[in-house]
Amino acid sequence: LGRTFMNHHEDPYVWAEALVEDIRRETPIIFVDFHAEATSEKLAMFRILDGLVTAVIGTHTHVQTADEQVSAAGTAYLTDVGMTGPHDSILGVKTELILRQLRTGLPVRHELATGDVRLSAVAIDVDPETGRATGIERISVAMDG
Repeated sequence: LGRTFMNHHEDPYVWAEALVEDIRRETPIIFVDFHAEATSEKLAMFRILDGLVTAVIGTHTHVQTADEQVSAAGTAYLTDVGMTGPHDSILGVKTELILRQLRTGLPVRHELATGDVRLSAVAIDVDPETGRATGIERISVAMDG
């Protein structure tokens, strides 16, 4: 978990480095889902783990970014994979409810929006021997129904 605009947590960068050392003893393929609000924190995690993990993929902001890359050291990166759910919404919640909450400052019960469902994902090509990423592709599919 990131630190910006989220509850206070222990340093995610120290934990990530320590966990990677342990995991590499078991497998060369390591996929990091970094759940953070700030793009700068996600990019920092990528830089810290570059060459140590297969991929650092950000989540939480629900909006798919277009900055996918594979570093020279073989780590794939995407700031945010995006959301799977109703696109005609505010982060999956009925628009009118979020607007009411923002305008009044009062809490509202979040209800899932419907319609225009989209799937956001990422595909990463990996060398199974080294764990290095060799390619990354964003996926965004509109679902019929």
